[in-house]
Amino acid sequence: MLRVLLYGLLIYLMYKLVFELIIPVYKTTKKIKTGFREMHARMQEEMNQQQNSRQSSPKTPDVKERPDEYIDFEEIK
Repeated sequence: MLRVLLYGLLIYLMYKLVFELIIPVYKTTKKIKTGFREMHARMQEEMNQQQNSRQSSPKTPDVKERPDEYIDFEEIK
């Protein structure tokens, strides 16, 4: 009789372990992994778009190349 009770308790504890710990942890890690993959894919897509926009936009000349836009400041006392 005691052996049946111990087996029953062991089965109950295994059931609780599997369905309240192992399965929820597995589902959570799966969701987190897919979230990270989606975020990584979005970041890659944004970086590709930025690189494409940089390559397609014409290069604007720097201020150093256009000295006529230099403004001379004077100190005011």
